[in-house]
Amino acid sequence: MAEVKEEVKSFKDLGICDQLEKEEVKSFKDLGICDQLVEACDSLGWKNPTKIQVEAVPHALEGKDLIGLAQTGSGKTGAFALPILQALLESSQKSVQPFFACVLSPTRELAIQIAEQFEALGSGIGLRCGVLVGGVDIVQQTLILAKRPHIVVATPGRLLDHLSNTKGFSLRTLKYLVLDEADRLLNEEFEKSLDEILNVIPRDRKTYLFSATMTKKVKKLQRACLRNPVKIEAASKYSTVDTLKQQYRFVPSKHKDCYLVYILTEMSNSTAMVFTRTCDATSFLALVLRNLGLRAIPINGHMSQPKRLGALNKFKARECNVLICTDVASRGLDIPSVDMVINYDIPSNSKDYIHRVGRTARAGRSGVAISLVNQYELEWYLQIENLIGKKLPEFPAQEEEVLMLLDRVIDAKRISHTKLKEGGGKKRRGGEDEEEDDVEKYLGFKHKKSKKFKKGDKQHVK
Repeated sequence: MAEVKEEVKSFKDLGICDQLEKEEVKSFKDLGICDQLVEACDSLGWKNPTKIQVEAVPHALEGKDLIGLAQTGSGKTGAFALPILQALLESSQKSVQPFFACVLSPTRELAIQIAEQFEALGSGIGLRCGVLVGGVDIVQQTLILAKRPHIVVATPGRLLDHLSNTKGFSLRTLKYLVLDEADRLLNEEFEKSLDEILNVIPRDRKTYLFSATMTKKVKKLQRACLRNPVKIEAASKYSTVDTLKQQYRFVPSKHKDCYLVYILTEMSNSTAMVFTRTCDATSFLALVLRNLGLRAIPINGHMSQPKRLGALNKFKARECNVLICTDVASRGLDIPSVDMVINYDIPSNSKDYIHRVGRTARAGRSGVAISLVNQYELEWYLQIENLIGKKLPEFPAQEEEVLMLLDRVIDAKRISHTKLKEGGGKKRRGGEDEEEDDVEKYLGFKHKKSKKFKKGDKQHVK
């Protein structure tokens, strides 16, 4: 059969049926969720179902495959977790069902978060959930699999490692497959792993695809082996929530650091996620901000998994209120207290913008997203405005006031460069662990207290 390569103009071209009209639903019980899970939702503070849950859950309970498109922070995890747990409850009355469902995630942190939600919802029904992600001892994970969990949440690469090498482990009994952040999982980055996984799991299963942005390429959707799926579109294709205030600021490249420091000090009581393009930039920028007295901490793909989780937990606990991150943190993470997202580097893929700014203004809360655009990023920024279909207002700032910070920022960058060079020297002499410990001291894991850089300090800069 010839490969289908063309793009389609609508999901109808895929033979996907339209979403059905729904009567107004006021509770999870109205959706058909059983009493045990309704109680679990209530204990988590889920009083009423969200739009994506209202649209998706009834179809899922009917046994349909789903493609779910909804804004970030809209309850997508609950939309697929509740039907799976209800099906597990019903089937477990007949027999024990290990490896009942598998959820795939593109990032380790998102996988861990999904597993936590499953465990919370299933705490009253004896649910066993296993997490398989990189950066964690594979022997420990083998012991988890030996306990035969009902739900496996994994990144594709580590799941494939276990399917290939862990004796006695298979997903032959799998009944449900979920691709969360499906557009990312269907990209070339995960193509080989995903294809091998799809080849060894049962074709007779339910498949759910969920994301805030979704590909329309026939070939990619066909790879997931969907069978007459129902498309649930609880948001327009590339939309952001109404409670998100989005702004931009055109800045010279040489002054971008000054504008970042200005914004963070003006909004010093807020929690912020700052997105950069590279892993090295997160570490350097965190050092610069800490040298200015700001409570910043980095997270990136070069850090070990315990360090990544440590940074995330410090940010969630508000020990640090500025998280400097790459796009490893842009997908799915639910951190309720994020007040502001700053795009320090504009993403070259405009869809990544939707996921980045989706870290704030979640679940009905308000939030701010500010994009710092230099002369080399203008084209990427215009692509973002075209994608979301709106012109954004400019972030108000007096350039003279911002540049009063310039001398202090230059000094902080010079000190940070020196720290990183010292770390590089220790790596040559004593190995990677010594360098990591040295840099950690300045990145918040073992840092010394520095003089707080107060908002008023900028008035005294020469």
